[in-house]
Amino acid sequence: MPGHDLIVVGASAGGVEALSYLVKNLPPDLNAAVMIVLHVPSHGTSVMPRILSRAGKLPASHAKDGEVIELRRIYVAPPNYHLLVKPGYIHLTRGATENGHRPAIDPLFRTAARAYGRRVVAVVLTGVLDDGTAGVRAVKMRNGVAVVQNPEDAMYPGMPRSAIENVDDIDYILPLSDIADILVNLANTPVEGEEDPVPEEIEFESGLVELDMNVLNNEERPGKPSTFGCPDCGGTLWDLSDGKLLRFRCRTGHAYSAETLLAKQSDALEDALWFALRALEEKASLSTRMAKRMRDRNQTLSAQRLEEQVKDSQKRAGVIRDVLLKGNPTPAQGNNTDVPPDEEPTNIS
Repeated sequence: MPGHDLIVVGASAGGVEALSYLVKNLPPDLNAAVMIVLHVPSHGTSVMPRILSRAGKLPASHAKDGEVIELRRIYVAPPNYHLLVKPGYIHLTRGATENGHRPAIDPLFRTAARAYGRRVVAVVLTGVLDDGTAGVRAVKMRNGVAVVQNPEDAMYPGMPRSAIENVDDIDYILPLSDIADILVNLANTPVEGEEDPVPEEIEFESGLVELDMNVLNNEERPGKPSTFGCPDCGGTLWDLSDGKLLRFRCRTGHAYSAETLLAKQSDALEDALWFALRALEEKASLSTRMAKRMRDRNQTLSAQRLEEQVKDSQKRAGVIRDVLLKGNPTPAQGNNTDVPPDEEPTNIS
């Protein structure tokens, strides 16, 4: 009887330090595979496998599409790809961003829950906003185990706090120093009970991130249309809220939890303000040049009318500039080193 042999971990801001500490305390004979999503820029370079291989005793590498899942290994999501779980192997996809990220935490957690149910342990570590919350909920829907870093112990408490506040049955809320021991105990604890059918919601959302055309073209989708537009593609967002968790997804698959959608809307508002500032500055500049030409031609009334427009544009631009300068910025959130295992691989099936 297998134990909890698939551990999925999500982290964002402050995650390099937290993941290094966690991996350092995992034993080389861990009876589980570990999959990690750390928010990284889509077009950046991730050196996390190298860092984690040096920090701990388990070999770490970037996940590869179609790769067989092996126990006692760490798989890290590569930049610009969602890391998804299929029964026995890994699938990488460049599906729509979730919570503004690719890789994102929720798709990993959700597909792990779909494939392995009770055997999954989901771990949420330090980070801002709320990626990971919907994924933890999916794991709990499939009777998996949820482990969340204590927000007071996290460098950035946003992600842990969101999971705790929006998912009722979190199994463990622990400081980082205690999480490795719990994971080892869970990996060695046999999983009992029959698996329930995969909920339609999990199947549907997993299909969306995989760009399954049957799902994309399915008009009978969960939720109901909201009054909000998708910040990424402009399409209608569907309200998937359930219980405490407020969540949205568009037709093409972009997904947002409430805090992330609010942050995206704030970004869109700032972009619009910069656009308006530029337009007003350009209008003032062009009007100034035209007014000068009018005066040179002794067209005084036309010049005065344009000069009034210059003053009006500069006044409006000043108001927008003040709003931009007084705004509260949102905090922002690398080669692949494959390390062969020291013994024959044990696959997870």
